[in-house]
Amino acid sequence: MERRTLALFAALPLALAACQPPAAERYEERNDPPEPESFASEPQASPDAQGAVWAPSQTPLRLLYGIPGQQPFAAIACEMEGETPSLRVTRFVRADEGAQALMAMVGNGHKERFAVDAIDNGRAFLWEGTIPLASEKLDVLTGLRRVELTIPGAGTLALNASDAPRNLIESCRLAARKQSPDPEEPAE
Repeated sequence: MERRTLALFAALPLALAACQPPAAERYEERNDPPEPESFASEPQASPDAQGAVWAPSQTPLRLLYGIPGQQPFAAIACEMEGETPSLRVTRFVRADEGAQALMAMVGNGHKERFAVDAIDNGRAFLWEGTIPLASEKLDVLTGLRRVELTIPGAGTLALNASDAPRNLIESCRLAARKQSPDPEEPAE
């Protein structure tokens, strides 16, 4: 019996060596690895905003920012629809479909960040986000100094000093107050 056991133990390593792990079997029949995920587009250069100004749009309560006679760089507009009136910020620069980012605005003694998404306007995906009109974060736009607006991959846009954004935000806030009923006033 001792010989049988020894023979069995002697044959065991040979039997195990004959086993092939699954990775070695039919290697040529395995599926190709999945295609790599798509990556973000190449970063875009910051535009030269020297001479850019805020100008009223044909749409009420909307301002365009850019160099006169050229494609605008950005826009801000009041949105009174829905429960929370807000300011929509649009950066006219290509964005990747489905992309999301934080847009930073630095200026007038403030450093603020706002969520923006790639929104399809029918021709291209652009960066857009909304900020509640009641938010104190909008104070970054209400001062009289230059503001830098940065979106990762879309560069930094210098918003030259102007009182136009402040005037628009104040007009939006006034329109929002007129639109919502004041709980302190008696109903007629």
